[in-house]
Amino acid sequence: MRRQPSKALPKPKNSMATLLKIWAYLDTHRRLLIAILFLMIVSSATGLLIPYLLGRSIDHFIDGKTSSELIRLILILGGVYLLQTVSNLLQSYFMIGISQETVFTMRKDLFGKLHRLPISYFAKRRHGEMMSRLTNDIENVSQTLSGSFIQIFSSLLTFAGMLVLMLWLSPLLTLVTLCIIPLMVFGMKWITARTGKSFKDQQKNLGDLNGYVEETLSGHLVVKTFAREPKVMADFREKNERLRSSAYWAQTYSGFIPKLMNVLNNLSFAVIAGVGGMLALRDVISIGVIVTFAEYARQFTRPLNDLANQFNTFLSAVAGAERVFEVLEETEEDLDETEAGDMRVVSGTIEFTNVSFAYDQDGKTLENISFRAAPGETIALVGPTGAGKTTIVQLLTRFYNPGAGVIAIDGRDIREIKRQSLRQHMGFVLQDSFLFQGSIRDNIRYGKLEATDEEVERAAEQANAHSFIMKMTHGYDTLLNQDGSGISQGQKQLLSIAKAILADPPILILDEATSSIDTVTEVRIQEALSRLMEGRTSIVIAHRLNTIRSADQILVLEDGKIIERGSHDGLLEQKGFYHKLFQSQFRHSVEATANLHR
Repeated sequence: MRRQPSKALPKPKNSMATLLKIWAYLDTHRRLLIAILFLMIVSSATGLLIPYLLGRSIDHFIDGKTSSELIRLILILGGVYLLQTVSNLLQSYFMIGISQETVFTMRKDLFGKLHRLPISYFAKRRHGEMMSRLTNDIENVSQTLSGSFIQIFSSLLTFAGMLVLMLWLSPLLTLVTLCIIPLMVFGMKWITARTGKSFKDQQKNLGDLNGYVEETLSGHLVVKTFAREPKVMADFREKNERLRSSAYWAQTYSGFIPKLMNVLNNLSFAVIAGVGGMLALRDVISIGVIVTFAEYARQFTRPLNDLANQFNTFLSAVAGAERVFEVLEETEEDLDETEAGDMRVVSGTIEFTNVSFAYDQDGKTLENISFRAAPGETIALVGPTGAGKTTIVQLLTRFYNPGAGVIAIDGRDIREIKRQSLRQHMGFVLQDSFLFQGSIRDNIRYGKLEATDEEVERAAEQANAHSFIMKMTHGYDTLLNQDGSGISQGQKQLLSIAKAILADPPILILDEATSSIDTVTEVRIQEALSRLMEGRTSIVIAHRLNTIRSADQILVLEDGKIIERGSHDGLLEQKGFYHKLFQSQFRHSVEATANLHR
């Protein structure tokens, strides 16, 4: 399949739709959210009551009221402070729990979704960029839910309650305070219009940088081999600079908001102090009311300030959440047909009948492919790059469905078999062996999770891997890195063969496992493969033609068609494409051997 470049991530299209999707996760905690809302109301009410009680205390002191009444107000004030503290702690505690449960479920859904997506989805995207959605974007949602959610609703409640109390205390001073609001709204509108785009660019650039780092680290050996460190560093600097620039402007614009609010806050306080002082001199209001009102006015801009600050975080979280939901809404691998069932006893007969397939509408990758493999037979696929060899295997495993024709196992159309059941009856030894981080024992046991230690070691012995494993310091308990560094490519292949032997599948898929192996190791691998293939139906993608001399049938492919078929000796006698290919490899092998002895 031709790999296509990953496209730039789209900007968020519908914030409201994204919020509704997040709410679908939150809705499972509805009762707890109602409790949190009640605690928010308590917290906001106590916050509004505190300045009022302070003003009353000042008026009592000025009026010379009894100390007992003043002490009573102070005790009430202390109780209100305590109630506000407890309500704040409880709502934070509950909301953090809800947010972690929510992102836990989102992360689980996203990870599960990745395993239900078709192979074609990953062929078009960088793994690092997908990792960014699973980590950074979901973390943004987590931080917003645990912190911003409470602050946004508390700010709205506080703002509404404060406006009512200010109007009750002094409509005139309230009008003076509200004159500041247009300046505040204009400033926030100018700033948030720029922070929104900057935060979206920041998330996109972060995903791009993560993808590049993951790709570069995975291919670090190729980078060093071709001495491309300067190019890699230059590309990294370019991507890093884009991220720095977008993050710089996002943080800079968002940093303007508290500065603007402080200026307007101080301006509002000065105006209220001046106007309130003149009203107090005329006995329109008391000093305590001025103090209460000044405190309200000082806090009046705080909810707006909090809303503006949290709006930036909100935008970043929405951008991240939408990237997560984009993956969750991707078309999954085709569902198993309703009549599909499990495979039970499998003899291993494979049959392709007039199978055609195309990855896109521009052309055909395979055209009218027909062949039959009897139980225990070995079918070798030969041909130049792009001829369709790997595509045949991907159709057999149902990574893709054929556009036309039928593929059957034991006479049963594979569309009538559940994908998981189908693949469980197949073993794979690929050209590029992949090892998981963990012990050698665990990597072999991946072929059969319930296998005993004795079964694991027996499979390793049959794969000619036991001897090199026992030479390691910790034997089967030796820990491997994800890329299997510390052991050779040949040893990786032997472990892959051991894993397939342990799985004991009736059908084998072999993508030439010896193409990059030295001669001595190749002999050991061929011996292990012979044991593995014995009594099993095998499909072999062959690059070295001398490794398939004993194949029961060789299919020669070119441009998606079978142009020749037969045994090794029979194809050589035909003097066709296979003969030319074999002679070419034989000549190159002789020349290489001669050069070694010069």
